[in-house]
Amino acid sequence: MSLLEKAKSLLRRHRTVPNRLMGQNFMVESSVFKSLGKHASLGQNDVVLDIGAGLGFLTRFLASKCQTVLAIEADSKLVGVLREQLKGISNIEIFKGNVLKAQLPTFNKIVSIPPYQISSHLLQWLFKKHPDCAVLILQKEFANRLVSPVGSEDYGWLTVLAYYHMEIEFFDEVPKWMFYPQPKVDSVIVRLKPKETPPFELKDEDLFVQMVRSLFTQRNRKVRNAILPFLKGIRHNAAEDALKLAEIVPFRDKRPRELTPEDFGALANALSD
Repeated sequence: MSLLEKAKSLLRRHRTVPNRLMGQNFMVESSVFKSLGKHASLGQNDVVLDIGAGLGFLTRFLASKCQTVLAIEADSKLVGVLREQLKGISNIEIFKGNVLKAQLPTFNKIVSIPPYQISSHLLQWLFKKHPDCAVLILQKEFANRLVSPVGSEDYGWLTVLAYYHMEIEFFDEVPKWMFYPQPKVDSVIVRLKPKETPPFELKDEDLFVQMVRSLFTQRNRKVRNAILPFLKGIRHNAAEDALKLAEIVPFRDKRPRELTPEDFGALANALSD
C-alpha cells in the first residue's frame, strides 16, 4: 500500500478529514524522509523533535535513525492516530499541544514538516532554542524570505532576524504533488543552524527585535519618520522628544528596506545608549 493510500485509509477509519485551517497537508512520498534524515546527519545519540507529526509517517522513520523522537501534534484526532500507529515503538514520545507553548523534554535536533501557517511564529520560537540544527520543509516563497537581498520586495524583519541568528542552507525542492491534499505552492528542504558567533554585537537584543519589526511596518518611509511609532510607543518617549531623537539617529535619511542587518544593529545600539 502506498503512503497516499494509507493516508486516505487512516483518515477514513478515524472519521476525519485534512483540516486546511490547521495546515494539514500530509507527506506521502517516502523518499523525502531519507532526505530530511540525511541533511540532519541523524545518529543514535540524537533526540529529535517532530513538529506536527500528523499521521506518523515521518515519526516512524526518525525513530529508526535516532535515540528518541518527541512527536507533537495539535489535533486531538491525529494524536489518536499517532498513538495507534506508533504503539510499541519504545523510543517515540507523543505530545498533544501547540509546540510554541508546550513544555517539552530536551532535544538537540528538529526534523519536521510543520504546518505552513505557523512558519513565521515557529522561526521566532526557533531563534531562542539553539538546537544543533533544524531541518524543515517550508513553503518556497516563505523560505526565500529568509535569505532575500537587501532592498528586494521580500526583504523584511524576518530576513534580518534570520541573518542574525542562523546559517541557512537550501536543499531539495519538494513539489506540491508529494502532499495529500496538495497545497497550492511548492516547498523546499531548509537546514537552519544557530550561528556560533553573531555577525554583529547587540547591546539589547529585545530592543533590536522590537525595533526591526516596527520599522518594517513602514519600510518605504525614511527612517526618521518610520521610527517615530517605535520611539513613542515601545520606548515611551514624549512626542517632542521622539521627534528630536529621530532627527539624530543613524541612517535617518535611508529607508528601512535599504538598511543591512548590520545597519539595524548599529541603529539599535545607538538607541540603547
